[in-house]
Amino acid sequence: MDRPALVAFAQESISRGSKSFRFASRLFDRTTRERVWLLYAWCRKCDDMADGQDHGGAMEAVTDPKARLQAIRELTAMALAGTPTSEPAFDCLGVVARECGLTPRMAEDVIEGFALDAADWHPRRESDLYQYCYHVAGAVGVMMAVVMGVSADDDATLDRACDLGLAFQLANIARDIAEDDAAGRCYLPDDWLAMLDIGPGEHMKPHNRKKLALMGRWLADEAEQYEASARVGAAALSLRARWAVLSAAGIYGEIARKVRASGAHAWDQRIFTSRPEKFRWVRKALIDAIANNPRAMDRDTLWTRPN
Repeated sequence: MDRPALVAFAQESISRGSKSFRFASRLFDRTTRERVWLLYAWCRKCDDMADGQDHGGAMEAVTDPKARLQAIRELTAMALAGTPTSEPAFDCLGVVARECGLTPRMAEDVIEGFALDAADWHPRRESDLYQYCYHVAGAVGVMMAVVMGVSADDDATLDRACDLGLAFQLANIARDIAEDDAAGRCYLPDDWLAMLDIGPGEHMKPHNRKKLALMGRWLADEAEQYEASARVGAAALSLRARWAVLSAAGIYGEIARKVRASGAHAWDQRIFTSRPEKFRWVRKALIDAIANNPRAMDRDTLWTRPN
């Protein structure tokens, strides 16, 4: 497939896989928008291969997680080397990597998140949770920032891009506690569960719902802090890129805010950001992007990505 065909494939992938990201991506200039789609297609395909999904949705039992992980690594290495893979999503990565200077180290940091899931990993401490969030989302934020034109040497801005990924993933974890439990996964740290006297595998029991609501609030509060930190980094982006990033931050941040507001009812049905809410955040993001005066904050208490 040539570049236009790969872009069309990637556009379909993001349209099916994430309405929120697709919505925000329209705000980029055409070249950046296409590159964001190309990178998304690779991330989505890797995630689906690892979890037995089709553009997200319900997970299926994966009987060969190690083999799938090895296939992800091999296809990614081929794409980064400029070798056609016969897998469009990986060829999408090859195109955007050549155009933007994405490195094997960046891709491997993302793949390590799939490796953790393949190993049935579970966080024991809060710091483990942030390490996981880095690999599955923060590292993607770093790659996206490079796609938007940030230098691979600009650690300060890349750190803030990582923060936005962390905010997104913390919101995901808060929203998807019930879905993850149904799939046999739990991303709530053991030290949090022990603090609230919740036994292993017992967090979804009805009698623990108020305690679960408290952890949902903790996750939402943390997501809000990382979102605020990411807004500081967005100041270094071009106007349209800043507008898109701030829109995505608001749209996805709304999920965490709804989890917090819903309390013990947060998992009665799947939480999402409605289309009118998305437009509201896009309008607010435009005002914030033009003003470009984010509130400074102290990051001493926040986790920082490894360099």
